Amino acid sequence: MKAHSPTRWRFRRPSVIPGFGMALGLSLTWLTLLILIPLSGLAVRSSALGWEKFWSIALDPRTLNALRISFGSAFIAAIVNAVFGIILAWVLVRYRFPGKRVIDAMVDLPFALPTAVAGIALTTLYAPNGWVGQFLTPLGIKIAFTPAGIVVALIFVGLPFVVRTVQPVMEEIDKEVEEAAATLGANRFQTIFRVLLPGLAPAVLTGFALAFARGVGEYGSVIFIAGNLPFKSEIAPLLIIIKLEEYNYAAATGIAAIMLILSFAMLLVINLIQSWSRRRYGYGA
Repeated sequence: MKAHSPTRWRFRRPSVIPGFGMALGLSLTWLTLLILIPLSGLAVRSSALGWEKFWSIALDPRTLNALRISFGSAFIAAIVNAVFGIILAWVLVRYRFPGKRVIDAMVDLPFALPTAVAGIALTTLYAPNGWVGQFLTPLGIKIAFTPAGIVVALIFVGLPFVVRTVQPVMEEIDKEVEEAAATLGANRFQTIFRVLLPGLAPAVLTGFALAFARGVGEYGSVIFIAGNLPFKSEIAPLLIIIKLEEYNYAAATGIAAIMLILSFAMLLVINLIQSWSRRRYGYGA
């Protein structure tokens, strides 16, 4: 009997996961309906404005200030979440203590809590007469109804993205790695910054990107604590709502298109940094 060649057998071997064609078709159809068609509609509507009108909307001082507040606040909040998210994930992974499960569940609270409820709660806490704000006001520190309040709200909603992205990667790092570094003469800071953090870099960047993307488009938790003052604490999503209420659909579409372009550009840069870190440290290869 003539033996089958390995090459022919390899090409005729059935897939481990059947139904690839149908699954791929359903996935592409679902993405097209939910993402591609709405984004295409936004692009088409924006292109109908013309370059002159589009740039007039983009360079309007109120638009520029709202974009600066939205992206700047989201960037600062994402950095804070990256730092403290790593610390919180480290505590949950490496230590056992009473109430650990409660703290682990509290991390997911911003996922389940309606953003409007979160905004009202934060405003109640940090208002000048709030539980926390009444102690900060005599010190000249004002959180609510300022850009600082926006950052606080974005930190609240973005923290779970960093913790839940970094935590599984930390769980895969064996304690023997730290012990090996210690036997080679590394102190705790060298072990953290030269051994542990390089392997966590792609996960940290992913969590940072998710927290940043959530912060840029956040609306419900921000409008209550921001104060919504033009040129001071007005975010871009709120400005879009204002333009829609004024029936100025062209301006609303233009601002939305600008946010989309800037978000894509920043996420592209973050993805390039992620790819570089994977090649540099061999993580996820």
